[in-house]
Amino acid sequence: MLVAALWVLGLLAYQLPGPGWVRGVALVLWGGFALFTAVAVARARAGRWPGALFAAVLVATGLWWLLLTPRQDRVWADDVAQRLKVVSFDGHHVVLDNVRNFAWHTEEDHDVRWERREYDLDQLRSADLVMSYWMGPMIAHTLVSFGFADGRQLVFSVEIRKERGESFSALGGFFRKFEMTLVAAEETDIVRVRSNVRGEDVYLYRLKGMTQEQLKGLFVSYIGEARKLDAAPAFYNTLTSNCTTIVYELAKQIAPGLPLDYRLLVSGYFAEYARDLGVLTPGVDFATLKARGRITERARAAGDDPAFSRLIRVGVPGVEAETAQ
Repeated sequence: MLVAALWVLGLLAYQLPGPGWVRGVALVLWGGFALFTAVAVARARAGRWPGALFAAVLVATGLWWLLLTPRQDRVWADDVAQRLKVVSFDGHHVVLDNVRNFAWHTEEDHDVRWERREYDLDQLRSADLVMSYWMGPMIAHTLVSFGFADGRQLVFSVEIRKERGESFSALGGFFRKFEMTLVAAEETDIVRVRSNVRGEDVYLYRLKGMTQEQLKGLFVSYIGEARKLDAAPAFYNTLTSNCTTIVYELAKQIAPGLPLDYRLLVSGYFAEYARDLGVLTPGVDFATLKARGRITERARAAGDDPAFSRLIRVGVPGVEAETAQ
């Protein structure tokens, strides 16, 4: 009963329409009734009506939950206003619309730029796991950055599609509060805004052990996700459809035997999970990978330098060896 009561409380808090005082009254009424029902059931008093009414509310809220549908037509925040579109893909060359290339001055002051880009997947050379921490060691945002032979980088990031004026809530993500979007962006936008503007702590790890076809397959998986989200919206879920679990699901398409692990949920430890899978730079202990992979200070020092992507990778294990070849 406690779990059910808390679930209804969350649904009312994050989905009940109207002003805040309406939600407040509804939460107090439901909380009081749930407590009364629990006491009545425990003491076998007041007949069966409290339990029956409690069950009826659960059924009604369950139906409400099922009827909630994601949308594409809200007033979105600038940084998620456009959907990534796959204009064309022939198996080798891809044309993407709405690649984000913002210039960030502050969180509120930014130059909006959505651009069309073309990429030759036969020129893919690398993939990096990027982890950005903003609320302690257990929670991080996960991004994947692909490098091409011409020096360009393209970063994919699964994010909440927040409305204008809205902010992220981990609890809200359990109650279908947010839609999900896939952002493709330049590193000078999506990495720099986290390290230099939002003050997050950012780490970069070179992914190793993938063949050219596997590297290409991971990129193509993101193309497939972009097409799905462009065709039909989906809800973000803090546990099952977040930035880390999506990376896992996409990676499973090229390596079906990937094991489940608690670190898929406690996303701050996802890099250690990747180390245990053997896909980070071999022969280097994780403490060194993490210390040398911390790009926060290098990103802040690089600022808006056109060589941002190269500068943040100085000293990252696995990168310097490739550069020397």
